[in-house]
Order: sequence, then structure tokens, then C-alpha cells
Amino acid sequence: MPGICWGFQLLILFVHHCYGFYLPGSYMHTYSTKDAIYAKVNSLTSIETELPFSYYSLPYCKPMGGIKKSAENLGELLMGDQIDNSPYRFRMNVNESLYLCTTSPLNEREVKLLKQRTRDLYQVNMILDNLPVMRITKQNGVNIQWTGFPIGYTPPNSNDDYIINHLKFKVLVHEYEGSGVQIIGTGEEGMGVISEADKTKASGFEIVGFEVIPCSVKYDPEVMTKLHMYDNISSVNCPLELDKSQIIREQERISFTYEVEFVKSDIRWPSRWDAYLKMEGSRVHWFSILNSLMVITFLAGIVFVILLRTVRRDLTRYEELDKEAQAQMNEELSGWKLVVGDVFREPKHSKLLCVMIGDGVQIMGMALVTIVFAALGFMSPASRGMLLTGMIILYLFLGIAAGYVAVCLWRALKGTAEGWRSLSWSVACFFPGIVFVILTALNFILWASKSTGAIPISLYFILLSLWFCISVPLTLLGGYFGTRAEPIQYPVRTNQIPREIPARKYPSWLLVLGAGTLPFGTLFIELFFILSSIWLGRFYYVFGFLLIVLLLLIIVCAEVSVVLTYMHLCVEDWRWWWNAFFASGSVSLYVFLYSINYLVFDLQSLSGPVSAVLYLGYSMIMAVAIMLATGTIGFITSFYFVYYLFSSVKID
Repeated sequence: MPGICWGFQLLILFVHHCYGFYLPGSYMHTYSTKDAIYAKVNSLTSIETELPFSYYSLPYCKPMGGIKKSAENLGELLMGDQIDNSPYRFRMNVNESLYLCTTSPLNEREVKLLKQRTRDLYQVNMILDNLPVMRITKQNGVNIQWTGFPIGYTPPNSNDDYIINHLKFKVLVHEYEGSGVQIIGTGEEGMGVISEADKTKASGFEIVGFEVIPCSVKYDPEVMTKLHMYDNISSVNCPLELDKSQIIREQERISFTYEVEFVKSDIRWPSRWDAYLKMEGSRVHWFSILNSLMVITFLAGIVFVILLRTVRRDLTRYEELDKEAQAQMNEELSGWKLVVGDVFREPKHSKLLCVMIGDGVQIMGMALVTIVFAALGFMSPASRGMLLTGMIILYLFLGIAAGYVAVCLWRALKGTAEGWRSLSWSVACFFPGIVFVILTALNFILWASKSTGAIPISLYFILLSLWFCISVPLTLLGGYFGTRAEPIQYPVRTNQIPREIPARKYPSWLLVLGAGTLPFGTLFIELFFILSSIWLGRFYYVFGFLLIVLLLLIIVCAEVSVVLTYMHLCVEDWRWWWNAFFASGSVSLYVFLYSINYLVFDLQSLSGPVSAVLYLGYSMIMAVAIMLATGTIGFITSFYFVYYLFSSVKID
């Protein structure tokens, strides 16, 4: 008891000395006037090729101390991010125009590379105080925001290309008064605790916006080469005439300059990402949810009729009869009651089914937990790669659940735990193996293209180590727990000889394929926004909507599978196991077809077979993951439905 009291007093003391707590993202930095701040550069990206390249693969100015890579997490490396330091230096609240460097005369290779990157619409992605640079353009009188700025541009009806070599930066700053707080950080991408401190330590300026206007300016190289890095130059107006812009051609010497203006802003630090995360078209998301709710209500009505009117009525009538009447009724039974001796017969390829169900539990658990945390604000866009890193870590540790569920199902099907080790190994290697094969094939393509999107060999070894040192042992541990769990006892006995299945007018797979359209109907609108964020470089941060859609998808998958299972049993088809899985799992086929539709009609700018192969490869991984997750939901729901249905049937 005294220990509890002491703990409570310490907690009160801690709360008294803390004003608040910043969740993940970059914690607040305050700068004093004239403090030096250096911008960083990420990989060059293009929506036309989807092949990221290093910023310094082009002849840009390099920092005085050499190129240094920033620490990258697992997610950043897998996404192809390569964040390096840059020579762009800003001094807080000092407006200045500065010279950087002049290149040596461009050779044929450099000209070809610059022209190719310009024609492929590659963007420079610059970061200041963890904020991506934003460019605002006007189209039809409407301001459109873009992250990054182009390498160069090609005027209409011209074969000449011009490079962006002068940048006009605008840095928005908010004066922080220092209300007796201090940020105690755990790292640039970590969490910050705010505690009481000396006011002078906390006061200063916060960076709350980072904008750029890119220009192409032709300089006299003879004059510019006499200058040194960070020498002051006169301010430049962006020229409109092409003869005053810097053309890309051999033997040209390109001078790089920039100017910076600091502007005071009322935007506070916690709101600085709002400009990037503006959610357009929220009505579309609500329409998607309303559409899903209508589908759910319709299916719930069907399930209600099946369970309460048909099944319950039949079972009640059956149980009211005496034994003699029951025996007579058994001869006159029709529909699902006739397959009572076969409904729990082991299906074909039962081991594969157990493996897929185990992996499905692992993927669905990972998706659900990740989206819940993201919806609660734990996955800040400021923490690059954290979403993917979190998903991988969750997937590894959920191996224990995958092994447990797979072995429990295996024991129910086989009546024994024999072979559980082999099954657990298969669960641990099935989905990761598919992903590994596809990623390796795509990686050879990326290596050949010399893209930063290629996974380094060192990262391959890290991923393999995580796989075999964490995921596999945990899956085996889960399988071991599965052998010790209470076995599932079927409510009815299985006959020795399988019952013959009557001929049907139409194949069962046709019904299964049709069932996938209903879950897809709840998903496809949100899928468009997700694909746009992945392939068009947009921020996706409406995780609250995504969580609602995921929960609705789970309900629809469960309902569709139950209805389809009941329909199969009613026509005396006792092979419901795989049908239940693919009734909801077939949504993945429509997701993959929609991805192809998106490639053809929405990614028309995507150029070259390499980009198309990359897109289809990643879409295939997504479709397989969706098939395993949704199929598992449908199967588990159908299993408990069938178990409930036949648990009241007493036939000897």
C-alpha cells in the first residue's frame, strides 16, 4: 500500500511539472535571429516514371563539407527515400540573395541526363525543419499546391530544355513567446515532452511554412566564377523571355543562386502541416461510407431472415418432434439439413487453407492496428517512413497470432496436432515468400535503372534477419500454443462415405466471383485516394475515414460469406470451406482490375514498360494481401455460422 501511495505522489508531481505531451512527428524547434538552418534534399521523383533518383545524380552544387546522408528508417529505405544535406543555408530572419556555385562545362552525358529528367517531369524535393518545400501555381484562376519544384521545363512547340537554377524561397515563421516551457526531445522524429523551464530557453522563432518560386536565369559565367559560395548578389526577377533563361546544352556553364525572404505568420507550430493535409472532397468520403452502410443494411436483412426466420424456425420445428417423427423427417429432409454428415468433412488442400487463414489473421491484425494508431494521430506525416516501419514491426510480432490460429484450425480438420511444425513454417514463409519473390524481381529492374528505389543488399539482409529471427520463431511459438489450446469439437459426426453433390445449373465459382463485388463497392472510392497518394505523390491523411471504411469492409465480407455459405448448403453442396474464403476474398480480383483501370485512365502520364511493370508488381502484392485478409474474415465468420447452425441438429 505505501508503494502505491508513493507511485501516486510521483505521478502527481510529474503532472504538475508538465504542461503537455507532443505525439510523434517532429517536435518543435525554436531558432534565434541569425541562427543557421540548412535545407535537406530527398530523392528526385516523377509521376511519369515512378523511379526515384539521387539528387546528386545531376550536376548540382554540393555542400562545403561533402555529402552526408541523414539517418533513414526502414520505411524510408523501402520507399526509395534518400535524404542528403544540401548547400542551401538560411539564417533566421535574414533576407538575402546568395550565390552557390557554377558548374564546369556540361558534357554530353550530363546534358542527356538533364534533358531526360526534365522531359520526365522530375521534381526536386527539398526539406527545411522537416517541412517539404511547397510550390503554388495558378490554373484557371485557382491556386494549386505542389510539393517540390521541377528540375527544368520545356516550352511548348520547342525542342530546347531550360534548367531551374534560381530559387526564391519564402519561409513563414511564428514568433514563440516562451510561456515557461521547454522541449525535451527524444530525437528528430521522436516525441517531445514539454516541461517548465526558463523562458529565455524556449523563446524564439518557429518555422511554420516553406514555399518556393523556381526560376531559370542566364548568368555570365565569367562574372559568376569570381564569386565564392554564399557571396551576396543582387535580387533577381524571374525572366519571362526565353533568351534570358538558362538553356541546357553542351559546354554551357550553369550558375546556381537563391534568395530567401522570412515572413512573420500567425500560423502556430501544431497547425503548420494543415496546408499540406487539406482534405478536398470530404463529401466523397461520406458518400462512400453512406453507400457502404446501405449495402450492409441490405445484407444484414438477408442474414437476419436466414438466421431468425428460416434456420431458427426449422430447428424449432425439428426439436419439437419425438424420435420416431424425427427419423421419418430425416428421410424427407431437404437443403442444408441433408449435409449434416458431410458439412465438417476435411476440404481439399486443407494445409494450404490453414496457411492462408493464418497469414490472413496476421495481415488483417496489422492493418487494423496500424489504421487505428494512424487515426488517433500517432503516424505523423512529419515522420517519414514511420507508417511502413510500423506496419512491418506489427506484422513481425503478429506472427504469434498467425501460428496459433493456423494450428488450431489444423487440429480441428485433422483431429491431431501432428505436423504443426511444418504448418507453422509454411505460415511464416507463405506471404513473405510471395512478397520477397516479387520485390526481388522488381529490384533487378530498379538496379538496372540505377534508381534509389532499389533495395540495397544490406537492407535485404536486415529484412531476412527480421523475418527468420523474429517472425518465424514467433509463428512457431504461436503454433506451439495452438497445440496446447482447447481443441474445437464439431457438433455433428462426419460420415465415412461422402455424400454425392447434386448437379447444378451454374458453377459455384460464378457465384463466388459475383459476391466480391459487394465488398469492392464499399472500398473502391477510398482506394482511388490511396492509389493517388502512392503514385501521384499526394499526402493521404484521412485515416479516420479509412478506419470507418475498413470496419464496414469487415462487416460486408462477413455478411457476404455467410449468405453465400448458406446458399451452397441449401443446394446440398457441403464443400463450403474454400467457397467461404473466396466469397469475400474475391474482392482482391476487383481491386487488381481497378488498379489496371487506374493505370490506363488516371496514370496516363506513366511512361515506359519499366514503370508499368513496377506498378503492376506492387499492385499484385496489395491484391494478394487483400485476398488473404478479406478471405480470412469471410472464412472465420462462415465457420462459426456453420458451427452454430449444426450445433442444434441431433441426428444419430
